[in-house]
Amino acid sequence: MTLWTHRDAEAATGGRATAPFAVTGISIDTRSLQPGDLFVALTAVRDGHDFVAKAFENGASAALVSHVPEGVTGPCLVVADVLQGLTALGAAGRARTCARVIGVTGSVGKTSTKEMLRAMLDAFGTVHAAEASFNNHWGVPITLARLPRDADFAVVEIGMNHPGEIAPLARLTRPDVAMITTIAPAHLEAFESIDAIAREKSDIFIGLQPFGTAIFPSDLDVTPILESTAPAGRISFGEGGDICLTSMRQANGATIVSARIESQTYLVRLADAGAHFARNALGCLAVAQALGLDLALAAQALGRWSPPAGRGKRELLLLDAATEAQAILIDDAFNANPASLGAALDVLAGTPIGPGGRRIAILGDMLELGPDETALHRAVADHPAMASIALVHCVGPRMAHLWQALPQTRRGKCVPRAEDLVDVAHHLVHPGDVVLVKGSKGSYVSRVVDALRHLSHPAPEDPTGE
Repeated sequence: MTLWTHRDAEAATGGRATAPFAVTGISIDTRSLQPGDLFVALTAVRDGHDFVAKAFENGASAALVSHVPEGVTGPCLVVADVLQGLTALGAAGRARTCARVIGVTGSVGKTSTKEMLRAMLDAFGTVHAAEASFNNHWGVPITLARLPRDADFAVVEIGMNHPGEIAPLARLTRPDVAMITTIAPAHLEAFESIDAIAREKSDIFIGLQPFGTAIFPSDLDVTPILESTAPAGRISFGEGGDICLTSMRQANGATIVSARIESQTYLVRLADAGAHFARNALGCLAVAQALGLDLALAAQALGRWSPPAGRGKRELLLLDAATEAQAILIDDAFNANPASLGAALDVLAGTPIGPGGRRIAILGDMLELGPDETALHRAVADHPAMASIALVHCVGPRMAHLWQALPQTRRGKCVPRAEDLVDVAHHLVHPGDVVLVKGSKGSYVSRVVDALRHLSHPAPEDPTGE
């Protein structure tokens, strides 16, 4: 299906097409580009114009450029500035769609909540959402520029690293519903306090459509800041909120959440998920309420979601096919801050171990925490869940401070780089163990996850063929 013709793209961006074209998608990376895409030649670490020829070789139908590179003969849309052109294309994509748009931000849980919303809203119509964490100054425009005209819902993740980033993205997105998942210590290098983070996150409400709905946690110290900026249309979730948790239990690898909404109780079953995802589920139900959807069907649809790789997904490692010796891997290696790490440790502490097994944490540096980073890493040693964890392996110079704060009996390996654990992965896990891997993306502990996965044998085939 055609996403943009050259005439549509010219009108949206004010650019000039060197030849007619029609594109079915948008890409900024020749490695993942699909035939029919519009290749956007962004200039960041490298100049995208250097890859335009490669994009056409890989099947691009057109390229968005500020100049036509030498030797390129394929159709180009020439604009004064590529990022501004992409942003204009995103604004036009938002303007022409009939989709009801949900914007999601927060210190923790943006991507998981986006995927929960995708699963929930799929029960009510066609849903558009980015496959990855496209939540910055180029990711949001790409998400909107890819938005089909006939989608019923769109979920847009909005992130930030520095002050002033949320408001322009919110204005570009113009959500019908804007949700803040939570506020926690993250990006403290750029913000003076948690209050400052809350004020920045609350800027998502600036972009709300008239009569739009603001959704935010009811039980945070900074909730008054969020309330002060929210419009009249608002729904709170959490303790004492409009949508609150009445009970939660874990059974058969799932978390069963009971939520009360206007005197009615709804059950949500979250497969392979820890208790900290329950808050995200409450927020999703708030979105369903704001959109006027059937809440019972929404609660049921949330059960189709489970954490993706890198965000708390549980996997079974078959360490020995002959004896069926197993261990459990909890892959939470995509990102980390004190709040998400504490939640992950709670999950680890609550996960049953096998006979002779241990609970083990492999923790990489938490980045962008500012001048208090040493104290924040040390403080992890005092988290209540640590009492249930047998061994902690630490990766990186910041996590070394946690290692020093741990009692001798819980000190595992302390290494400067993730690669130092990759080489000894086979010594890190034994039958019956439950192993959590958690760290900021820049700590590269995902490489340890990959090494642990390689220890797992394929499940033996059923000799009966059934």
